[in-house]
Amino acid sequence: MTKQQKSEIINFLTSEFKQSLAVVVCDYKGLTHKELETLRKDARANNTKVQVAKNTLVTVAVKNAELGDVELSGTNIFLWSEDQISACKVADKFASANKEKFTIKSGIIEGEIADAARVNAFAKLPSKEELLGMLASVWMAPVRNFTIGLDALRRKKEEEAA
Repeated sequence: MTKQQKSEIINFLTSEFKQSLAVVVCDYKGLTHKELETLRKDARANNTKVQVAKNTLVTVAVKNAELGDVELSGTNIFLWSEDQISACKVADKFASANKEKFTIKSGIIEGEIADAARVNAFAKLPSKEELLGMLASVWMAPVRNFTIGLDALRRKKEEEAA
């Protein structure tokens, strides 16, 4: 790889990491090409980006993005997204399906280095859409209960009149 190619990769990763709130580092040793494509497909569906890159290039990109110092070793694949939960969910779901070949090593969440347990904890949180659905349900509860009460009162009055 030429210096120009390396610098392009570093610049690309730096700009991507600056825009993301979560970067997950995973070990993918032993995965087949087909399994990696499954991961990439799932990531695309969840607005998450996936890339395999040299550890030294990623370390420089993380420093340039001012996300701290990371120590990387071994075979790593990197997942990142613009929200904290998507990348964690994709990595956790794929790790559950491929336990022997794919493990979550660490991550960077909101600019802080996170261990695998913290990444897994973020993966268990509901997504933004799920939270909005829960909030809408809570807001609609008083109206729903009021209409149920009115309907019950209407039925009672109709039964009394008959």
